[in-house]
Amino acid sequence: MKIKAIITGATGMVGEGILLECLTHPDVQQVLIINRKPGGVSHPKLREIIHADFFNLAPIEPQLTGYDACFFCLGVSSVGMSKEDYKRITCDLTLNVAQLLAKLNLEMTFCYVTGMGTDSSEQGRVAWARVKGATENALMRLFKHAYMFRPGFMKATPGQKNLKISYKLLAWVYPIGRLLYPAGFCTLQEVGRAMINAATKGYPKQILEVKDIVQLAKA
Repeated sequence: MKIKAIITGATGMVGEGILLECLTHPDVQQVLIINRKPGGVSHPKLREIIHADFFNLAPIEPQLTGYDACFFCLGVSSVGMSKEDYKRITCDLTLNVAQLLAKLNLEMTFCYVTGMGTDSSEQGRVAWARVKGATENALMRLFKHAYMFRPGFMKATPGQKNLKISYKLLAWVYPIGRLLYPAGFCTLQEVGRAMINAATKGYPKQILEVKDIVQLAKA
């Protein structure tokens, strides 16, 4: 089975890693990226839409039909943000995009990059974890095939350009962490392969921790 996939957040570290994996994977026939600014990537499989307002997708709606999967990698850190702004960008924006895609592509597989420590109960003390949990729960109600990816520390794919300085400074931690605490460390190649396999083969769990991501990547 070959798939057509939409990727959001392709100008960030995670989205760029997923994009690179999709462009080289034989099971991915076509990729559409939706960016606020040009991503600077050219490939025969790739189409790009530049669109600034993810709360108003009406102008590009006709271009979002006929896709098998969405790999949603758009997100922000809660550091320095008000609770209201973080919820608006993390939950409200994600669901606005997801609701439209669910309407246009009934059988779509939706893979959402969330994070370790996400609060599925929505009742915990940590605000960002509650917001992520609420987003996950809403997505799993919306899509028949929805997978919540909770990676920990991710190793970038060789050739990636969109890397924050903080990642470059801490990249040396990965081999040690993978050895001593494998439940908290994976590669972006594994995340990308796991998303593609989720769309083509499925997985028995909807919430994927690091060990699930690594296992599904090998499927």
